[in-house]
Amino acid sequence: MPERTITVASSVGLHARPASLFSQAAAKAGLPVTLTNAAGKTVNAASILGVLSLGIGHGENVVIAADGDGADEALDTLAELLNTDLDKE
Repeated sequence: MPERTITVASSVGLHARPASLFSQAAAKAGLPVTLTNAAGKTVNAASILGVLSLGIGHGENVVIAADGDGADEALDTLAELLNTDLDKE
């Protein structure tokens, strides 16, 4: 299963708007995508409540993983979102 380790760029971390944009993009990927925080807790990345439950702050490292055809492309897209300050757009 391909994965990427990313440092969250959003100034408030994955809360509210950034979490919503990220989970919507994960759902659109059409494959199972997981998000794991530094403490090792893993959630379904397409679940806004799951993403919010991780309490991921600015500058924290997370791991995103996907399984299936097109996983690498989906992870590249999701990694780009996490590398962007989504609070400023």
